[in-house]
Amino acid sequence: MNFIAMDFETANHLPYSACSLALVMVQDSKIVGEYYTLIQPETEFFWRNIQIHGIHPEDVEDAPKFPEVWQKIQPYFHQNGLIVAHNAAFDTKVLASCLDYYHIEQPQYLSLCTVRTSRKLFPEMKNHRLNTVCADLDITLENHHDALEDSRACAEILLYQEAHFGVEPLKKLVTIK
Repeated sequence: MNFIAMDFETANHLPYSACSLALVMVQDSKIVGEYYTLIQPETEFFWRNIQIHGIHPEDVEDAPKFPEVWQKIQPYFHQNGLIVAHNAAFDTKVLASCLDYYHIEQPQYLSLCTVRTSRKLFPEMKNHRLNTVCADLDITLENHHDALEDSRACAEILLYQEAHFGVEPLKKLVTIK
């Protein structure tokens, strides 16, 4: 499998308030690269979000704004590219909202959600949160809500599912964004 696992953290409830992003690149079913950056959102931080991910306003003072980040990551978002996220509804909404906020054209890409694949392949799990799936599959997740840790865990979940169930049940859950 070839895909990019993606995870955003946000400064507040606004979907365009991305304050960190990580991508984990997978080629031939092996992790081959990682990208992580803080992002300076053009909005206030909410205390609860800070409590969840530990990113403070002062941490992002010198960080790039989303358009600078997009220039670096845009090549990964192409028509045949597969972008994977745990709770892809959240992460793809953050991406789309950031692009809209800065009047950047939306790319077309394939998307797969490991919450959905986990619900289908592991219906017996008590829930399908990232930390629960990782614990049940013995996948390391030391710092939940760190974007790089979360995207790496997401990649490992999909690779586990591919190894144990093959690609066919996963293909059925791919959507076009």
